[in-house]
Amino acid sequence: MRYTVLGKSELNVSRICLGCMGFGDPAAGQHSWTIDEEHSREVIRKALELGVNFFDTAIGYQAGTSERYLGRALRDFARRDEVVVATKFLPRTSDEIASGVSGQQHVETMLDRSLSHLGMDHVDLYICHMWDWRTPIHDILEGLDRVVRAGKARYAGISNCFAWQLAKANALAEKEGFPPFISVQGHHNLIYREEEREMAVLCREDGIAMTPYSALASGRLARKPGETSPRMEQDAYAKFKYDATRQQDGIIIRRVAELAEKRGVSMTEVSLAWLLTRTDSPVVGATKASHIEGAARAVDLSLPEEEVAYLEEPYVPHALAGVMAQNTRSRATEDHVWTAGGRKA
Repeated sequence: MRYTVLGKSELNVSRICLGCMGFGDPAAGQHSWTIDEEHSREVIRKALELGVNFFDTAIGYQAGTSERYLGRALRDFARRDEVVVATKFLPRTSDEIASGVSGQQHVETMLDRSLSHLGMDHVDLYICHMWDWRTPIHDILEGLDRVVRAGKARYAGISNCFAWQLAKANALAEKEGFPPFISVQGHHNLIYREEEREMAVLCREDGIAMTPYSALASGRLARKPGETSPRMEQDAYAKFKYDATRQQDGIIIRRVAELAEKRGVSMTEVSLAWLLTRTDSPVVGATKASHIEGAARAVDLSLPEEEVAYLEEPYVPHALAGVMAQNTRSRATEDHVWTAGGRKA
């Protein structure tokens, strides 16, 4: 395994981050394809053996059971100072807004719940799961400032946002003395490269780490066209992200399969080796020990320029997909007016 410093932080993380959305009670949340605690522990243990020290979960994954599974496994298999743990909080709910719960209170309450699930006194990276259109970014940043000052989180990150939103938030954080977002977790892989237009440029300019999710396109970049898996069959959200472009994406997927066969490696290794040339630590989901083994091998695979060009050449622009598409549509129904300072007018 190889390691890198995460943005402008003191966090030394493995180049592969184990994404924990696939862990959790299948009956507890919206995904029926997740694995139970026994099998989750096997994957986490294998990841640790392979040198993975970076783990990403969220309070929204299977009603918090992903956090519980991860926390118990790490307590049994690793020392707390050996691992970097990230979790995420969701936007305020309509009920919270109606009852007067502020953005600051929401951040603190959500983190306390996550820490209880994890059985930890702090997380290393606390991530805003998506841009909250109904809460002033000033309030979110102030809430993050409070939990960092209290020692409950070491750093702040963000997921599912536009480059202008990240730039705006970090400019406000600098002005107010709040902790900036040191990392961004966006949708980025070989068949969805829209993050390269503006986000990647901003991150290079400002030293912000990129830890993309859906690194293997929910398994599509790990299997030949026509091959499937329980998640590919059952995950309606993944179908929403990828089914509309499956014909044009299939050209790239076939090229991944071709290069993998030529090199004598897995499609996972080829797909992630490409992504590792553009990002810091991709978040890779795994529901079997073999999945994380393939991801770990990708760190040592080097693709020559001609193979990179061959993989990239068929790409065509994609429309917004997944959380970003949903979140942007929901924004259109809101009537927010923002001041220059980031507060709602």
